[in-house]
Amino acid sequence: MLNKYARAFFTRVLTPFAALLLRLGVSPDAVTLIGTAGVMAGALVFFPMGEFFWGTIVITVFVFSDLVDGNMARQAGISSRWGAFLDSTLDRVADGAIFGGFALWYAGNGDNNVLCAVAIFCLASGQVVSYTKARGESIGLPVAVNGLVERAERLVISLVAAGLAGLHGFGVPGIQILLPIALWIVAAGSLVTLVQRVVTVRRESAEADAVAAAAAAEAGPAGRGTEDGR
Repeated sequence: MLNKYARAFFTRVLTPFAALLLRLGVSPDAVTLIGTAGVMAGALVFFPMGEFFWGTIVITVFVFSDLVDGNMARQAGISSRWGAFLDSTLDRVADGAIFGGFALWYAGNGDNNVLCAVAIFCLASGQVVSYTKARGESIGLPVAVNGLVERAERLVISLVAAGLAGLHGFGVPGIQILLPIALWIVAAGSLVTLVQRVVTVRRESAEADAVAAAAAAEAGPAGRGTEDGR
């Protein structure tokens, strides 16, 4: 849901910036690569040190590249399968870095093995949620469900909570509890989304197999009749 409305809003806001980058000779692929590198740096440098506020600021700045590169490609009329593949692949890398950063914090100075495991589950389940849709579509199924928690929801929930939790370092007491709550919410939501997509793919594949079987049954007698006629 956030994908639908947030993307439309920020696409309009970022269109002039995307046009400026094109005039400067910057390519959409370069923006994709720089954006991913920035997100990884923010997550894997700041989060393991417990600098959640500044890490979130850095990540937020660079995460908008995911909207800018596509906007640039459309304006330049150079949208391609390669660009879509690169963008989708590096999205998974960026997501892995964010939740990996949380896991490193809780495995180290955060000293909480349970939350480390929850962060790792968020990382893994987010990758699998994306894979189920991509794999279902690759075998010709529509996968007509988005699910409870998509990538946008995962990022917004976790980064907003991380940014607010980082205010603990500025003297705001008790607010660091927001990050563990957010991780549990993302973990539960990702599990529900995964189940939704798996159930949808199972239903759609059964329907597709039934249609194919019916078509084969109808074609069978006709084919034998043609052969007998010869």
